[in-house]
Amino acid sequence: MTARSRTAALFLASAVLLTTAASTGSALAAPRPAPLDGAWRMDGYGTVVSIEDGGRRLRTYDTTAVSCLPGFRDATRTTAPGVFQQDKDAPITVTAQGRDRAVLSFGDNVGHRTLRRLPALPAECRDTPAKADDLRAGTPRAGNLRVFDVFWQTYAENYPFFAQKGINWKDVREKFRPRAAAAADDTALFEVLKGMIEPLHDAHTGIIADPEKREGRFGGHREDTTVPDRDGMLRIAGAVKESVGVPEDQWRTWGNGLISYAETPDRTGYLRITRFQSYTEDGGYAEDSAIVDRALDEIFTAARTRGPGALRGLVLDLRFNGGGSDRLALRVAERLTDRPYLAYLKHARNDPQDPRRFTPEQPVTATPHRGPVYTGPVAVLTGRLTMSAGETLTQALMGRTQPTERIGENTQGAFSDTLDRRLPNGWSFLLPNEEFLSARDHRTTYDIKGISPDVATPVFTEEEFRAHRDSALAEARKFVARAGR
Repeated sequence: MTARSRTAALFLASAVLLTTAASTGSALAAPRPAPLDGAWRMDGYGTVVSIEDGGRRLRTYDTTAVSCLPGFRDATRTTAPGVFQQDKDAPITVTAQGRDRAVLSFGDNVGHRTLRRLPALPAECRDTPAKADDLRAGTPRAGNLRVFDVFWQTYAENYPFFAQKGINWKDVREKFRPRAAAAADDTALFEVLKGMIEPLHDAHTGIIADPEKREGRFGGHREDTTVPDRDGMLRIAGAVKESVGVPEDQWRTWGNGLISYAETPDRTGYLRITRFQSYTEDGGYAEDSAIVDRALDEIFTAARTRGPGALRGLVLDLRFNGGGSDRLALRVAERLTDRPYLAYLKHARNDPQDPRRFTPEQPVTATPHRGPVYTGPVAVLTGRLTMSAGETLTQALMGRTQPTERIGENTQGAFSDTLDRRLPNGWSFLLPNEEFLSARDHRTTYDIKGISPDVATPVFTEEEFRAHRDSALAEARKFVARAGR
C-alpha cells in the first residue's frame, strides 16, 4: 500500500499564510496563528496530524485508546503553498475547507483523507516527539506487555476483516497476552506477535523487527500462496519470455526490468509490470513516476494506437505484481480508454468499536491520458501473486467499455493502502484498514478472495513449467484473435 506500501504511506500536510493584525493604539498585536497550524484528527486511520511553525512543518502521531506514538511522517513545506515533502516520498497536500476542516492527499495515493481540528494536541502525544529518534533507532522504551497492548489495540481499532476471516480478536488477546508477558527475549516476543496475525492470511499484514536483516521479518499472504524467492522469480521471468517467443533484442525494459514490453509479429503487444514502485536503487516517487510515464509514452505511440499499423491487441501481464502506488497503476488504465469512467470507490474503517462503520465512499475515476490512448482488445493476466496496486489496476480495468478479458487465477485479495505503524520498542508493523468497492454496485469488495478471472487457467504451476506451457498467455492470444477481427 507504499510499499502499499502498495506500500502505502501515512499522512500529513498543510499550507499556511502568516497574517498580522494591528491593535488599537501604538502597540501591535501578536501574529495570528497560520490557518492550518494546530492539531487535527484524521477520519479513520487513527492518526493525529500536527502542523507547526507557521505551517512549515507537519508531523503525524499514531493513536489508539492506549497509546500515542510518533508516526513515520515529519515533513516540511515546499515552495508550493500547502505542499509538504519528506525526503523522496510523494508530496503531501493539505487544503483548508473552513477553519475546522481540511483535506489531506498523498501524491502516490488515490482519494483523500478528511482532517478535523482538535482543540490541542492530545496530552498523551505531547511528549512523543522526544521519543521519535529512540524509536527510529530501535531503542527499547517499554516492556513486553506495553508492546503487546499497542499491537493488539491497533488491529482491534482498524482491521476491517475479522468477521470474514472467522477470527475473534478478543480471544486472541486472552491467548497471547500471557505468552507476551513470559517472552524471554525479542525473538520470543516477535514469535508471539507473528502468531497473532499469521492466521489472518492477509498480504497487507506484517512485522519488521530490524529493517537491515532478513531475520525478524514477517509478511502475511493467502493460505494457498507461496511467495517465490529470487530463483523462483527468475524462473517465472524466463518462462514468460520463452512463451512470448520474441528475440531478446526486441524487448524493451524500464525501471531495472520491472516494466517490460515486446511485440509479436501479428502486432500483439505484451506488457509485463511486476510492481508500481522502487524502479531505482535510491530514487523516490518522482523518479518512479517519470519512469512509468516514459515507458507508457514509448509503448502507446500514435502508430500503435490508431491507423493501419495499430496493435491488434494488448496482453497486460500482472500475474506477478507486488503492488506499490495506486496512482501509478491508474495511469496504465488511463492509457487504455478514450472516455472517463468510474474505476472503483474506496473507504476506510472509521469506528474503533464497530468494524462495519466506514468513512464516506470516495469515487476514483479513470480519466483518459492527454495523448495517444489504446482502445483495442486488452487481455489482463492475473494470479494469486497479483497483489495490492496490481489488483486495483485489475479492478479499474473492469470498468473499461472496450473488449477486455481477465485470464488466469483469482488475484490475492489485498487492496487497501497499508497503515504503517511503530511499536514502543522501535519495531514497525502494518495492516489494512480500507475497502475498495466495485464501481458496478458500490458495495462489493474483492478483499480476501480476490478478483476472479473470466477464463480460469493454471498460473506458474510445476506442470506448466515442465511442459514449457503458458495456458494463460495462450488463452489471451485466442481472445485477441477473436476480439481484434
